[in-house]
Amino acid sequence: MSSALIVIGNPNPESFTHALAGVVVETLRERGLTVDVHDLYAEDFEPVAPSAEAFTVGMEVEEAIAATADPIIRAHRQALSVADYLVIAHPNWWGKPPAIMAGWMDRVLVPGLAYRLDSREGLPTPLLSLKSVLVLNTGDTPAHREYKAFGDPLDAIWRRCVGTYLQPARVHRMLAGPLGGATDEQRDAWLAQARAMAQHI
Repeated sequence: MSSALIVIGNPNPESFTHALAGVVVETLRERGLTVDVHDLYAEDFEPVAPSAEAFTVGMEVEEAIAATADPIIRAHRQALSVADYLVIAHPNWWGKPPAIMAGWMDRVLVPGLAYRLDSREGLPTPLLSLKSVLVLNTGDTPAHREYKAFGDPLDAIWRRCVGTYLQPARVHRMLAGPLGGATDEQRDAWLAQARAMAQHI
């Protein structure tokens, strides 16, 4: 049976980020997938990696999973190692993920588990079996201004930077915004878009 790992990084459990993740979870379960949901703030995920976790280069998958004393980090690494699909949900904070999500990237997407680097060329060899990645972002900047004024930095982070290390999985992304002043009809449309994207992947 296929499985999906859902990782949510928003401190407000009533947020629209959670609502988007919720319809994706529901949709994937309806499609028969096993869904593993992790709400980073609810889990008190520690985003700062201790120095001991820096030494994962050259490790095999099981070694990389075990190379932490933190049972929460170990659980996330284990879930990622067997996932077919990855769903990331977080708001846009200053053109970047919240610190807790950046910490998840630092501590979970580690060499030996997610990828291996060629020591001469610095090119990654992806190690995961992900088929696709879905990134759900919320924000208060219209999508066209996010792209024109700022170059859409979150798209660069997830699609061009992180996505390179997760190939051959394709990164699909949506931005719901601006949330401020959004009508119920607009929010319903964003939820429908997230559901459709979940069905597509």
